[in-house]
Amino acid sequence: MEDNNKPNVDIDTEKDDDQITENVTDADEMQLPMIPLRGLSVFPNMVLHFDIGREKSINALEKAMVTNQHIFLASQKDDGTDLPTPEDFYHVGTVGKIKQMLKLPGDSIRVLVEGVCRGAIEDVMFEVPYFKCRIRKIEEPEYPADDAEAEALMRTVLSSFDEYINLNRNLAAEIFASVVTIEDPGRMADMIASHLEIKLEDKQRLLETIDPKERLETLNTMLTKEIEILNIEQDISSKVKSQINKNQREYYLREQMRAIQEELGVSEDVEDEVAGFTEQLEKLDLEEKTKEKVEKEISRFSKMQPSSAEATVSRNYIETILGLPWNTESEDNIDLNKAEEILNEDHYGLDKVKERVLEYLAVMQLSKGLKGPILCLVGPPGVGKTSIARSIARSIGREFVRMSLGGVRDEAEIRGHRRTYIGAIPGRIIGSIKDCGTKNPVFLLDEVDKIGADYKGDPASALLEVLDPEQNKDFTDHYLEVPFDLSKVMFITTANTTSTIPRPLLDRMEVLEVSGYTEEDKLQIAEKYLVPKQVKENGLTKSNISFTETGLRTLINYYTRESGVRNLEREIGNLCRKVAKNVVCGDTKKVSITGKKVQELLGKKRFRFDIIKGETEVGVTTGLAWTVVGGDTLFIETTAVPGNGKLVLTGQMGDVMQESAKAGLSYIRSVSKKLKIDEDFYKKYDLHVHIPEGAIPKDGPSAGVTMCTAIISTLTGIPVRKDIAMTGEITLADDSGLEIDYLNKEPG
Repeated sequence: MEDNNKPNVDIDTEKDDDQITENVTDADEMQLPMIPLRGLSVFPNMVLHFDIGREKSINALEKAMVTNQHIFLASQKDDGTDLPTPEDFYHVGTVGKIKQMLKLPGDSIRVLVEGVCRGAIEDVMFEVPYFKCRIRKIEEPEYPADDAEAEALMRTVLSSFDEYINLNRNLAAEIFASVVTIEDPGRMADMIASHLEIKLEDKQRLLETIDPKERLETLNTMLTKEIEILNIEQDISSKVKSQINKNQREYYLREQMRAIQEELGVSEDVEDEVAGFTEQLEKLDLEEKTKEKVEKEISRFSKMQPSSAEATVSRNYIETILGLPWNTESEDNIDLNKAEEILNEDHYGLDKVKERVLEYLAVMQLSKGLKGPILCLVGPPGVGKTSIARSIARSIGREFVRMSLGGVRDEAEIRGHRRTYIGAIPGRIIGSIKDCGTKNPVFLLDEVDKIGADYKGDPASALLEVLDPEQNKDFTDHYLEVPFDLSKVMFITTANTTSTIPRPLLDRMEVLEVSGYTEEDKLQIAEKYLVPKQVKENGLTKSNISFTETGLRTLINYYTRESGVRNLEREIGNLCRKVAKNVVCGDTKKVSITGKKVQELLGKKRFRFDIIKGETEVGVTTGLAWTVVGGDTLFIETTAVPGNGKLVLTGQMGDVMQESAKAGLSYIRSVSKKLKIDEDFYKKYDLHVHIPEGAIPKDGPSAGVTMCTAIISTLTGIPVRKDIAMTGEITLADDSGLEIDYLNKEPG
């Protein structure tokens, strides 16, 4: 809650710039956009420039520029955090006034800021699209001009700072001249602190010290420590120089860094790290160009400050390259009999798919390599596409890697990010290869039909190179910038449909249709695989629960509606959990899951079968329809009423189905004589075609023959047999010699 007794300035309001500037200076509280700084502290009355590139920071800067140019600056606790939260930055910082901003090449912006006053974050109002905080202005205590203690502290700090400048070659002597003229103790402390080469934590401690006298005392302690370190550094430099000559400059620099680190108690040893990288590199059998690039990067890293951001980027790059399995691969153990045994053990049915997989492995064994096309397993969810790929890997003794492509729209997911970007990482292809530790795993690209393209690039185009045996031998990830051989990877893809797979990508794959399971297939799968698995996972045994055939059929037919067995396994697990609860509570020892027991535990039936009942009817036909869960029946009803030839279509028909109905009507008119139908029927009657369950959308050309037959039945008065279901597209060509005698024949 804001204190209504204190003035509050909302920087987001549209006001005159000069007016708001004055209010910010005088207000106890203010609302400002905030930028978290990495490796940088800003003090009041300090003018400096820095670069920003993160989206939130850019948004905050833009917000400040359109208001009054004031912004709150706080330091991050860890400069390696790319997406900071309120817990990741200090809550004491500096209110700054933006003096100038410059757009740099790329997405970065250089900002010139002047510190105005100290401030503390009272509340983070929101974090998106930028940080906005409620800031409490921190007032410093004021001392009279004749305060002897303050004067003494200022003289002591000035003396220490003078000695520090003389020892530190990185600071110009002119800095002391600008500091010595300052009469305010707090401002002098801030000015000196801004020039010190000390840790960010120490600068933050000075920033959070409000009392000027206390701040001067802390500052003097830090200066004394830094002076001592600089003196030690000079002594070390003198000792090292006496042991080496001019031709050993590089060695001298390394020894100097080592000595400084030992004096400061720094454990990180860059030289040992570089030696380790070099040793790893020598063990790898790399191409000459690749080896040269890695050697150059290691040399660059050896000359960097270990704690710098650039050193971190370089270290990550070297570790990534050296961590790749350039020369490591699994030894193939192809035994067709064993492979067939494993496939049959893991999957029921799917004979055609298993046969093609065995053929693929046979060619692999004979050719001693991957010579065939990329296999694409296409089928509805839950039929075992992913597990087939896993079984292939197990049968030949290779590592298995799965990468889901569902919703991937960024090309960088495949090819990686260039190292010029902050937080760049390799693509998921190279990342997965690195994680599995071999260069020839079975690599499953799951849901390849669900990738898309946007302004970030086209992932499908990137996959063209990955899946092309002629190109993937020299696959180049944007992060690595060196080619990596993917030709020994066994790529397998899965999809629910081929219609959404880009044509160039589909051409590189051989489609294997993985059809849905029949009721008998599901029964066998449940008995052999699903029931034992779920009984074990839920802590039960055969002495606690058993499933009858009737119970499983009830689950399959009335509680699931799918091509696969995923929901069936889920419902079996649901029954096991209910039994487990009863066993723990002591209500029962063993439960037999019958059809009646299923209804008792799971409630009323969720699905029904379309059962053909009653006599044959005029104008009512039965069609066959395709759904995502398999086949289904589709009833079409037609009636004729007096009118002028209007065709009425109801029941949520799609455009294609409506066109099929119109094509069927035109066909009937063209053969009305053969069908013994009044040629002017379209002038006398309106035809109404309806498909029940109108809330469900329906489309496709395959219902054309069913609707055409229903209309003929209505116009001729001949009933259609209910035990015949039909499917097929209707055309306008009359080359079949349509016969209608079958319409009223009885079965047999």
